[in-house]
Amino acid sequence: MSFNKLTIVKAHKGLKERKFSATELIKAILTQIEKVDKKIHAYLYVAKEYALKQAKEIDDKIKHNKEIDILEGIPIAVKDNILVEDIPCTSGSNILKNYIAPYDAFVVQKIKQKGAIIIGKTNMDEFAMGSSTETSYFGPTKNPYDLERVPGGSSGGSAAAVASNQCIAALGSDTGGSIRQPACFCNIVGLKPTYGRVSRYGLMAMASSLDQIGPLAKTVEDAEILLSAIEGKDDMDSTSVNFEKLKIKTKIKKAKNLKIGIPKECFIKGLDKEVDFAIKKVIERFKNLGVKIYEISLPYSEYALPCYYIIMASEVSANLARYDGIKYGLSLEGKDLIDGYFRTRRKGFGKEVKRRIILGTYCLSAGYYDAYYLKAQKVRTLIKNDFEKAFKKVDLVITPTSPTVPFKIGEKIKDPVKMYLSDIYTVSVNLAGVPAISIPCRDTDSDLPIGFQIIGPHFSEDLIFKAGKLYESSYL
Repeated sequence: MSFNKLTIVKAHKGLKERKFSATELIKAILTQIEKVDKKIHAYLYVAKEYALKQAKEIDDKIKHNKEIDILEGIPIAVKDNILVEDIPCTSGSNILKNYIAPYDAFVVQKIKQKGAIIIGKTNMDEFAMGSSTETSYFGPTKNPYDLERVPGGSSGGSAAAVASNQCIAALGSDTGGSIRQPACFCNIVGLKPTYGRVSRYGLMAMASSLDQIGPLAKTVEDAEILLSAIEGKDDMDSTSVNFEKLKIKTKIKKAKNLKIGIPKECFIKGLDKEVDFAIKKVIERFKNLGVKIYEISLPYSEYALPCYYIIMASEVSANLARYDGIKYGLSLEGKDLIDGYFRTRRKGFGKEVKRRIILGTYCLSAGYYDAYYLKAQKVRTLIKNDFEKAFKKVDLVITPTSPTVPFKIGEKIKDPVKMYLSDIYTVSVNLAGVPAISIPCRDTDSDLPIGFQIIGPHFSEDLIFKAGKLYESSYL
């Protein structure tokens, strides 16, 4: 049996029934990493000794007939902008090349409590700025389905690790599509939870009002399991929500009562023919399952991309001011204090990070704040209102995750605007703070992965999972 190919559910069953040990499972993962990661470059750090030590402790627990949690002994990869105590955390940047995390992020604490084993830290676009995992200081990650193509970004390392069976599941972060787009490109499942459902404590901030940590997994059920482990109120993050106290209950409906909206704006110019075909097949599949399909409109979605890139860049310029060469990370001496700042940041940051800092600083500068940042925030409200109106008519919304199939390495990296268009279907979800999942399309006429996105109202993850599992089970 190839243990590394198992889902969380199947791996847990195998461990519980003693078909294999946690040590055997970890060794199978480590063997796979040694075998394929030289080509794919999904990992920046592999915690071999730590993982084997943890596996032995879990095996002792099983040996003494103690109950184990569903995540106990499961090897999980963690994106390299999420802190794991005493392990390097670089955020894919030269400026943090030798930085060791001093504490665990909230989500890491949660999965450790559940007994999950952190197998390593995954590659990413520098400070999560990118849609291809090409901006990493440590080199690009490659798509397991085609080594000449990108795995998506910025959580490309996490997605590629799951897709190539170098872990059972992974954690990523999503600011404008950074979980969903790589999940789409790597033919796996990726969830961006409702903003506030998962604590951001211990996540290196990119754009604080948009960032959210979420799971990447092989199935919708696995994503659901991982979300239930990491969600919850955290006193260290004032934006995290005790959603159970809000008493928001989504009615879990039968398929025949489910209403799904298809925005007429999603079939736009620039949508690949293969993607168009695959999404229409998804819609057809849901219709055949008894779901009611309605055409809806999200009129302000066309402004989502420029709105997102103004707000995100503005928050980036503020959040990345902390990397000054004084407190931690790379530190280069200059003629004076200011010269030291400039030298450190010039050498430490890559082109895309510098581009976004400059753009954000400009948008927040005197004379331009009202014209750009304030206007973008007003448009953000209109985008949020679009979703609220839509969810009065339908339960969920379906769109493509990406307008294209995975593109070739180097194809878009020199044209920022072309690269930014990769996020056209995903950024509006972050602006509105609603949850969305990317699921692989099963009926396609392409050899490359294609994904579709299910979007729901705030805290409707249970309904999104219901619809996702309905789609998956229809192929069993």
